[in-house]
Amino acid sequence: MIDEARQQALRGLPSVEELASHAAAAPLLERYPRIQVVEAVRAVLQGARRAIVEGDEVVGGSAPGSGSAADGTAPGSTAEALLARVAALLDEWSRPGLVRVANLSGIVVHTNLGRSALAASAVERVSVVARSYCNLEYDLEAGSRGSRETHVEALLTRLTGAEAAFAVNNNAGAVLLLLMGLAAGREVLVSRGQLVEIGGSFRLPDIMRAGGVRLVEVGTTNRTRVDDYENAITADTALLLRVHTSNYRILGFTEEVELGDLVELGHRRSLLVADDLGSGALNELDAYRGEPTVAAALRTGADVVCFSGDKLLGGPQAGILVGRTGAIDGLRKHPVARALRLDKMSLAALEATLELYQDPERVRREVPTLRYLTRTPAETAALAAALQAAVERRCSDGFILEVEESVARAGGGSMPLMELPSHAVRIRFPEASPPDRAAGVAGLDAALRHAPLPVVGRVAQDSLHLDVIALDEGEVEAVAESVAWAVERLVAGLPGAGASLTAVQSPERAAGPSGTVTAPERAAGVQGAPGGPPSTDR
Repeated sequence: MIDEARQQALRGLPSVEELASHAAAAPLLERYPRIQVVEAVRAVLQGARRAIVEGDEVVGGSAPGSGSAADGTAPGSTAEALLARVAALLDEWSRPGLVRVANLSGIVVHTNLGRSALAASAVERVSVVARSYCNLEYDLEAGSRGSRETHVEALLTRLTGAEAAFAVNNNAGAVLLLLMGLAAGREVLVSRGQLVEIGGSFRLPDIMRAGGVRLVEVGTTNRTRVDDYENAITADTALLLRVHTSNYRILGFTEEVELGDLVELGHRRSLLVADDLGSGALNELDAYRGEPTVAAALRTGADVVCFSGDKLLGGPQAGILVGRTGAIDGLRKHPVARALRLDKMSLAALEATLELYQDPERVRREVPTLRYLTRTPAETAALAAALQAAVERRCSDGFILEVEESVARAGGGSMPLMELPSHAVRIRFPEASPPDRAAGVAGLDAALRHAPLPVVGRVAQDSLHLDVIALDEGEVEAVAESVAWAVERLVAGLPGAGASLTAVQSPERAAGPSGTVTAPERAAGVQGAPGGPPSTDR
């Protein structure tokens, strides 16, 4: 039962038309389509009614404009206050969900930040085909229907030595197609030590069940021998699968079967051998630091190799399948292949990226992922110094800026034990008690995530660490602007900052701002922070 005061409050709310026609709504109608303004007005009024009925709205005592939530549940039900909520809601609706982010986390291939940045030539190729028609499935020579796979197949076979190749939407899709196309309804042998879980809690046994195959585990978690495979082979065995544990390593008392031995067994027993490399080291480059490569797996005799396009390769999201013609053609013709196929923009980016691999020196320079992975300590030190200077030119009171050595990671489920020497700009408090320091870190974290260019760093010892290993040289000034923007809001308590600091005036006067709290990687579901598990999506 609603009491009289709440009934009166409900009756006092304006109608949708009254609020949309209010003089204070005129600027909104100039900026947004009327239909969108009316939709927002309706949503705010529904929220206000709900708040009154549920007791969240202060009846009869709200100050005009005191509302703060865009959904209309905060106090304040005057026309001006309601329109302020409408304006906030319209602003929220108009902001893009997918935005550029500066990656200063110390993770190069950061799954939650989009994995690899594309080379400039790949971006340009995407732009060309995105804004026009293209010969996606049209043979310009023959003047008839063509195949979208031809655009990357020749490059992949030339670069890897494979007989045939084609690409699907990601490596999990490639593994699924491989299983469905080569072993549906039959047994697939895998070492227990290779039953990986990839990002988002997707596990290899689950993918195998979805592919309609029967998983047969061989060996133990830490030791598997070739005899374990051979003793498990039956008349129903279709495939020997090796899975590269690209997102973890088992150390100590271990033994695993070399790919060459598995190939010998497979060929002797007339079984196909597939190698899921996951992270996608295409061929022997310094940046891969000993990772098994696609080219080496094919030389060893694997019938099919699959790997990701957006990890160590540095291209777009894709799952790439290369190998023997008979096996690849069978996968290409499988009905599920159509559901997993790449669109024209992904194919354009992949083709442009692969073209760069024809020149080892050029690919190191132009593919951002490879450039970042091969940066020297001298290069990261100079970049960190440039960032420090850029921040100091904009703001310096209330905190201490230092360049320090850092350890970065490859990320993306790649090279989990590899430590990349790097440098970071550390922002810390002078003479501040730990609670004040923690509040400043939390506040700056919130502000940096809402900056014009959002910045993702990492935290250690109540300090913000901006690791520059994956910072593009052209982003230094923009990142410094974001830090200054965040500091301003933190000090003034403006929207976009969490905890505010009101007395940041000098190094002697307390809790100046600091940085990204809890390494957003670990605290906010972002995978792969230094010191935590690397991002593992395949």
